[in-house]
Amino acid sequence: MSERTPTNQPRRSRLLYTSAAPDDRSRMRAVANNLILHLHPTKVPAPALKWSYTWGLGGISATLAVVLIVTGVLLMFRYDASAATAYTSIQLIETQVLFGSLIRALHHWSANLLVITAFLHLLRVFYTAGFKDGRSTNWIIGIILFLIVLTFNFTGYLLPWDQLAYWAITVGTSLLSYIPLVGQAISDFLLAGPVVGQGALRNFYALHVAVLPTLLILMMSYHFWKVRKDGGISQPKEEEMEENGRRRPIERLTTIPHLVQVEFAAASVLIAGLLLFAIFVPAPLEELANPSHPPNPAKAAWYFMGLQELLLHMHPLAAMLLTGLVLLALIFLPRLDRDAADIGHYFRSAVGRRAAALGALLSLGLIPMLVVVDEWYLDLPALLPGWPTLLSNGLLPLLFSLFGLFLIYALFRWGGRLRHSEVLVGLFSFIFVSLIILTLIGVFFRGANMALVWPF
Repeated sequence: MSERTPTNQPRRSRLLYTSAAPDDRSRMRAVANNLILHLHPTKVPAPALKWSYTWGLGGISATLAVVLIVTGVLLMFRYDASAATAYTSIQLIETQVLFGSLIRALHHWSANLLVITAFLHLLRVFYTAGFKDGRSTNWIIGIILFLIVLTFNFTGYLLPWDQLAYWAITVGTSLLSYIPLVGQAISDFLLAGPVVGQGALRNFYALHVAVLPTLLILMMSYHFWKVRKDGGISQPKEEEMEENGRRRPIERLTTIPHLVQVEFAAASVLIAGLLLFAIFVPAPLEELANPSHPPNPAKAAWYFMGLQELLLHMHPLAAMLLTGLVLLALIFLPRLDRDAADIGHYFRSAVGRRAAALGALLSLGLIPMLVVVDEWYLDLPALLPGWPTLLSNGLLPLLFSLFGLFLIYALFRWGGRLRHSEVLVGLFSFIFVSLIILTLIGVFFRGANMALVWPF
């Protein structure tokens, strides 16, 4: 017989709740006092529960983070962070440990999927103007979380110590060194030596299993708490009109059971899908890392391939400056777009939707063409032999890129007579799609010596 509190509550319930939940008032109190659910608001707007609004991307990303932590802890029991034995320990996990291959595959594919879902979540918030109306801090926290996810994947990439990991990290750390002022210092700290070796493996492992998980949990907790304090998920401001002309307040539903049921269903489907995928598609493991035999081509991890592709077309300093300017524009987006009237509306309006489509189509046509022209027909250093490479292959392409973005803005703003907010939707759609195209070109259309090839 279970011990009961003065309110006749079982001991098990008291671990997570401070009261029972028989009605709406008690359900709201339960959320407020629950160990985990207190990060949610006690009530949520009914429209926010529509799958087609959020796509569950925030919850899916959080679930993937939990899967990564659980599987990562299990892998730590058998993984050895030594350059001499890391590869062997991975082989033992794959072949000797019960469900070891499955756990590693779950960890690997969850990490890759988290990059995609976090990026899509960022896009969803941008397109629904979820950074407006006092939500700028949480928008910046979201960008930082995305960067943490990328760093998480980057540091985990080296741990198998195979050819793919070794040379991807070698390329990745060389990209870091191009960041102005701090890049070389970051690269030197990560490598702990002139090349990828035992020092780098130790640093990457410490960051991957101690520093980054702590940061991720703290930032995610703050992110969820801030969503609650900001009034929940962004929603349109206008209220429904009744027949008598009065405004009807937006219906709000209790988190239990409405939101929790949706989250539980989404998490169940996600985990089941991940499990099936991991059963049939094991995590890759190539030959033991060999520092004297680089593969051809030596590519960065797929989520950095867009940046690596950009580096093929302009001086590294110019590529890093362009990337940094785009990142700064995203961070300061709440200041660049302050019109809160369109919050909660996808693409701001029907006009904004057409601007997004036009920006995406423009990128689909322009970026592959520019890549081909620069690869086979245009050689700026050869055309301007008297110019320093930093100017001919750096400053010139950078100014050309910035001027192109300005032209797109002008085309939408003054040519199409769009509102500033709608123009930004079209402009950033062009940038987002360009990043995806550059990544796809780097992954699928680059062969030996990073030359353009037809993969089919």
